[in-house]
Amino acid sequence: MWILIATVGNLAARAAWPGYAEVEAAMKFTPEMMMCRLVVGALSSLGAGWLAARITNQNSGAIYALAGILLVAFAPVHYGLWEKFPLWYHAVFFASLAVMTVLGARLNGRKVQNRVVAG
Repeated sequence: MWILIATVGNLAARAAWPGYAEVEAAMKFTPEMMMCRLVVGALSSLGAGWLAARITNQNSGAIYALAGILLVAFAPVHYGLWEKFPLWYHAVFFASLAVMTVLGARLNGRKVQNRVVAG
């Protein structure tokens, strides 16, 4: 779900924002473009958390595991991009992975169940 939402959001940014596609390959985004990317990432995490909660019947262990998996998966990506973006961008992105995933899970309107995922 995270990748699907991020892909659709990125395609929309390319189509709607003149100049976005031209700077994307070099990662020379304006601050406004970086904010757009952060919003897309936050929405992706929100959607992924929502779906994880739906699939697991609000299992908190699964939801927190998803947030952890996202953090681990994006760490090497952002390490490689470290010099292309300011520190605030990386900080906001990583915070949004955890916070928005859990928030997305809570949007189902049901209480998150405090149980551990069976291994």
